[in-house]
Amino acid sequence: MTQYRIDLAALMLRIGLGAMYLAHGLTKLLIFTPAGTASYFESLGIPGIIGYLTIIFEIGGGLFLLLGILTQLIALLAVIQMIVISFIHSPNGFSFSNTGGGWEYPAFMALTALALLLLGGGRFSVLRLAKK
Repeated sequence: MTQYRIDLAALMLRIGLGAMYLAHGLTKLLIFTPAGTASYFESLGIPGIIGYLTIIFEIGGGLFLLLGILTQLIALLAVIQMIVISFIHSPNGFSFSNTGGGWEYPAFMALTALALLLLGGGRFSVLRLAKK
């Protein structure tokens, strides 16, 4: 596989994963509200502050991935987050359409983030393009 194709694959993964993170973070911020997100986390037995941090990570991490900034660090944190979420949702079964959401979607997101972690940001990232 040529380096160009690898860089293009990294770009596509960055755009897909970054857009999903940004959308989820904005949903927590604008629809569920920060206080509502914190309350939901508390209902799961997770400290409410983690809800606020999740909003910050999902919006900031999503933007960073879209731009190709700190791609591997954000991808690593995303892998960890999605593995944890997979375990939280595992009692609800496989399908994310199950009541309470299953583990299928977060597991897929973890694998996507892992692929991006291994590939890196590629040549089509803001930082690499700025060096030229």
